[in-house]
Amino acid sequence: MVCGIGAGHDRSGWHAWPVSARSKIKGGLHRTGLEVLGWTLVVVGIAALVLPGPGLLLLFAGLAVLSQRNEWAERRLAPVKAMAFRAAADSVKTWPRIVGSCLGVLMLAGVGVVWGLQPAAPGWWPLDDRLWLPGGWGAGASLIVSAAIALAMIVYSYRNFRGAASRRGGAVTRD
Repeated sequence: MVCGIGAGHDRSGWHAWPVSARSKIKGGLHRTGLEVLGWTLVVVGIAALVLPGPGLLLLFAGLAVLSQRNEWAERRLAPVKAMAFRAAADSVKTWPRIVGSCLGVLMLAGVGVVWGLQPAAPGWWPLDDRLWLPGGWGAGASLIVSAAIALAMIVYSYRNFRGAASRRGGAVTRD
């Protein structure tokens, strides 16, 4: 079957691809795009575990993307998701935990602002001055974004899990 306008040609005069070949190419590009996106998120997430940034969130997002096409990723995603919801529920059980988490968010955002402003290296800094807070606003902005994501997660957890476990008899289940 040929698609296009008249006699198997499109408006530009080029011969149109058969529908089946076009859909195969589109499906292949979609699969490849998902793989590239998923693995990119996983690699960047692993890097962000030791660098400033939302490492665990990116790692989880990468596994979620990869789980759309790979059964092994789906199997690993389910227990991670269950643990994440359990941890989210535990994080808002008591007011001291909520306050501590919010203070951590404020500290993280503050460090991001200081990192971005690039103050002069202090006298006690033993290395070359150019190695003091490398990255400038790029690193500072990633810390501030991480703080915003953390705050959003605290709000999400509070709204969805605060007191929810007691209403469900102690079990934390979330789809």
